[in-house]
Amino acid sequence: MIKKDLDLSRKWQVLLQNLKEVIGKKPGDLNGVLFLIGVQELGRGNQVFSKEEKQDLIHLGICKVLSLDGYYELNGHDKEGWPHWKLVKNLPHLDIVEQEKLLKINVIEYFENEIGI
Repeated sequence: MIKKDLDLSRKWQVLLQNLKEVIGKKPGDLNGVLFLIGVQELGRGNQVFSKEEKQDLIHLGICKVLSLDGYYELNGHDKEGWPHWKLVKNLPHLDIVEQEKLLKINVIEYFENEIGI
């Protein structure tokens, strides 16, 4: 278990460093990375978002990365072009540390397989 945690931590730090090189700023935490994924998935580029939109973008990022494990599937887009996701498989009951690990594993997979970072 310790080896897996160390491996995840190492991969996470490499991802953060790669993101710093690509966007010019290292994301501060998991929510910052999920926000970037949300912006990417929205597909509107860099713009100013309201506080509520930023929360929606983090949620969008969560849905996208958890879709890689089959928890969510894309349910279409609204009239403003925002993607909407549907929960299709119940999430496991995990404590906060395990939830963060699950998200980080899927975030790393997202950037490796869908973005090429």
